[in-house]
Amino acid sequence: MNGPPILEKVAALPPLREAIAAAGFSAKKSLGQNFLLDLNLTRRIARAAGDLAVGTTIEIGPGPGGLTRALLLEGAGQVIAIERDRRAAQALAPLVNAAEGCLLLIEGDALTMQVADLGDAPRRVVANLPYNIATRLLLRWLETPARFESFTLMFQKEVADRIIASYNTKSYGRLSIISSWKMKIEKILDINPNCFLPPPKIKSSLLVFKPKNNYYELS
Repeated sequence: MNGPPILEKVAALPPLREAIAAAGFSAKKSLGQNFLLDLNLTRRIARAAGDLAVGTTIEIGPGPGGLTRALLLEGAGQVIAIERDRRAAQALAPLVNAAEGCLLLIEGDALTMQVADLGDAPRRVVANLPYNIATRLLLRWLETPARFESFTLMFQKEVADRIIASYNTKSYGRLSIISSWKMKIEKILDINPNCFLPPPKIKSSLLVFKPKNNYYELS
């Protein structure tokens, strides 16, 4: 678990808006980017993932690092952040330095990576997923649920509603069936568009997934 020196260094970093401005970093629609800047909200998301001290917390698309900061402040022992956008490295550099080895930034596409093999178990994914690849990522990870302790994931609300839809409802379909077959799913909260930069056109929802029965194993 992160000790006081690391927590103090992370807490002392400039506000995210300043870090974004200094790096000349802006969200790209083509990458499905919508940044969360409210640290109170991102820390709530991090807490929803449970105990982060042991094992590896994997984040997809950290962008300027709003959720990444929260994960470290909530005691994540090891964070692996996967970012496709090369511009993010400059914005994240001060956070990587402050984390003193607890944060590993990997440049690459999560769709082509074996995320289930990253870091030490227990592995959990905590992410504000890029909206344009969120469903594909989830389905990929659901192929090997035993490799993960949990997923704490942000989706567009309409996608989240499809994931948690009940049988014989309009939203029920393939995504609902696969998700509910392998995972216990809890909806934590809805998030208004104005919490993001830039604001998306619809609300978002935070879901927590935990493997059912014997799907999860330390490996």
